Amino acid sequence: MNMVNTSEQLLDIDSIRKDFPILHREINGKPLVYFDNAATSQTPRQVIDCIVDYYENKNANIHRGVHSLSQIATDAYESAREKVRAHFNAKHGHEIIMTSGTTHSINLVANGYASILKPEDEILVSAMEHHSNIVPWQMLCQKTGSKLKVIPMSEKGELVMEAYKDLLNEHTKLVFVNHVSNALGTINPIKEIIDLAHQVNAKVLIDGAQSAPHLKADVQALDVDYYTVSAHKICGPTGVGMLYGKEELLNMLPPYQGGGEMIDEVTFEETTYAGLPHKFEAGTPNISGGIAFGAALDYMNAIGFDTIAAYEMQLLIYATEEIEKIDGVRIYGTTPEHKTAVLSFNIEGLHPYDIGTLLDKMGIAVRTGHHCAQPIMDFYKIPGTVRASFSFYNSKAEIDSFITALKKAKSMLL
Repeated sequence: MNMVNTSEQLLDIDSIRKDFPILHREINGKPLVYFDNAATSQTPRQVIDCIVDYYENKNANIHRGVHSLSQIATDAYESAREKVRAHFNAKHGHEIIMTSGTTHSINLVANGYASILKPEDEILVSAMEHHSNIVPWQMLCQKTGSKLKVIPMSEKGELVMEAYKDLLNEHTKLVFVNHVSNALGTINPIKEIIDLAHQVNAKVLIDGAQSAPHLKADVQALDVDYYTVSAHKICGPTGVGMLYGKEELLNMLPPYQGGGEMIDEVTFEETTYAGLPHKFEAGTPNISGGIAFGAALDYMNAIGFDTIAAYEMQLLIYATEEIEKIDGVRIYGTTPEHKTAVLSFNIEGLHPYDIGTLLDKMGIAVRTGHHCAQPIMDFYKIPGTVRASFSFYNSKAEIDSFITALKKAKSMLL
């Protein structure tokens, strides 16, 4: 893993791609071109080796044993928590709750507010959310009688901030927005969103699943109340992620699940709960996944997020310029300067599923459909889009292969 030292901070792609074993396989007899990074990223050898090393040398339950192997596993797991804390600049390690991913993290917070919200309260969610940042809040409103209101979006795929300001009032208790739209790649102005919400004493949860591979969020600088991430979006394993929450807010919430690890003392008359973070970490966690989460952050930080962002922006601009040369293409979402490396598009007269199926036959992996963001598709009055999402291990040569395959698919379907 080396970097070419140029003014443009270009990456040594050949060296980086050697770290990813899956990138060297074929699909349907063609070299794999993996452009489904917004769904899940690929995993470098360094992270894979970390998982293997755990099962070969450290496999034991954590926090519960006096024997050496348990202590070794515990130290590795807690070291990973510290890496997560440092990466997102949380003030305390116990503000990092290890979860199974963003969906788990959001549901944990939603469950906590079920005993706090009242019928007169309002919560705001943006029109461009993933279903995992919509459905839990609808369920919360069903339980509490609170009202769910929607921050609208524009034709450009951006939130209408004036409408957001109008929605905020003394009844607003919670605001939920993604840092980056998974369907469009739009980077939302979350610092402004957070600051405006705090003016009416509302708390803010930011879904960082799509931003984490591209941007390095500083939770203290943002002054965000809750922030969620999934490791599999940032070169880590599936089934693990984190919830950041301010200490006082996490202490306010009740436990999400009962069981081992999250208790202080248990009797048949009464149970008292452990302090943070264990209060929210019932049962045996994904130990190997948590340790590998830390290794994934090590890997990406060694490359550097500024370098990653600059390189991915070059890929996005190049891909945008090339795809716009194809007649009938419509790109959904804002201009490249205000988005991450995502191209969500359709070709006039063609169904996205048909395009994606033919691209797969040519070795090109893209995502088609509504991307768990049906309200966005309803807004544009379309069944779905083709989404090509790029990562730092992709190349311009792969984009050329994608454009060639897309032209061929179009000619076969029309």
